[in-house]
Amino acid sequence: MRNKELLLIPGPTPVADSIYDAMVQETWGHTDLRFAKMYKESIEATKQMLKTDGEVFVISGSGTLAMEMALVNTVASGEKLLVISHGYFGDRFIKLGQAYGIEIDVVQSEWGKHIDVTEVDKKLSENKYKAVTITHADTSTGVASNLDLLVPLIKKHGALVILDGVCATGAIEEDMSKTYGSPDAKIDVVLTGSQKAIGVPPGLAIVAFNQTALAAREELDRVPAYYCDIKNWLPIMHDPTKYFATPAVNMIYGYREGMRLVLEEGMEKRYIRHKQYGQAVRSSLREYGMKPLADEGVAAATLSCILYPDGVDDAEFRSSLAKKGVIVAGALAHLSGKAFRIGHMGNTTKEMLAEAIERIGETLIELGLAANIDRALEQFEESFNVTIN
Repeated sequence: MRNKELLLIPGPTPVADSIYDAMVQETWGHTDLRFAKMYKESIEATKQMLKTDGEVFVISGSGTLAMEMALVNTVASGEKLLVISHGYFGDRFIKLGQAYGIEIDVVQSEWGKHIDVTEVDKKLSENKYKAVTITHADTSTGVASNLDLLVPLIKKHGALVILDGVCATGAIEEDMSKTYGSPDAKIDVVLTGSQKAIGVPPGLAIVAFNQTALAAREELDRVPAYYCDIKNWLPIMHDPTKYFATPAVNMIYGYREGMRLVLEEGMEKRYIRHKQYGQAVRSSLREYGMKPLADEGVAAATLSCILYPDGVDDAEFRSSLAKKGVIVAGALAHLSGKAFRIGHMGNTTKEMLAEAIERIGETLIELGLAANIDRALEQFEESFNVTIN
């Protein structure tokens, strides 16, 4: 790749050369038949990735817009929403729902831990919720939700499952055709953005609704939105020569190429690759005395939140590392200054991550701490010899 830096934050992520090349093509009119064909191919590729028989919406916007789009088209003002939160981005659904007059209940985990499923069951038993939100991989904590536990529990109580896949889609399984214990136990909505595991620059909001979620939209009749109303976008998703709002033409060029790369690699291979990346990064950083916030059993395949050993100044560490061409992110909320976050997803390669491990070790040594770089790199390599199920 021609990227000059190793952009290893939890998103945006490194962009492949072929995606850059696609994006710099001449801008066509948004109703041009050539562009309409590209747009439709992008939509169909997204359906294939998520294995949905419903509808997919790919529009100009961010992951936050996708969150809003998912909620406003399924839950009405005055209806109840249960938010399952593993961190900062799970909590974001609280204010979002409140902005639309939705009644919110929350089940929050300790940061770095998985949610208490018995508490979720208790909430679902005591209240009638229209929907439940799950953040698949919380970008603040690096904790991945256990869909095998949560989806059947939620569906048993008759609520819609809204999955925030912003830091997971394209790297962790999100199969909307999968049944979790019964034919009706499926994920109803998946929302994401273009800039994380899919590996395209920021700029596109992506939302998929299955038939159950689409029926929920029909039951609402009107929604308090215009741009976010899927009924306004559905004719364009079926026939992109129609017009509602001007799409980000060159972003669609890049997204189509990004989706080609995703599907060409194959979803199962991507799931395994990302699991290997996550385990390799975390195990090698442990050699430096750096502890992942999330235990391995609940850690996300796409990013890790790493606690500093004593004696590391966050700003100095990340600044020194950036001078070596490796960009990582600071931690959020109460972990600010106490940890950093590193992304290992999308178009990121094994070689990039190995270089990052080496540069992190060099930075620690420069800051006066001990770091066995050779051992860390050995541990990194050894992690790829472990069978991933």
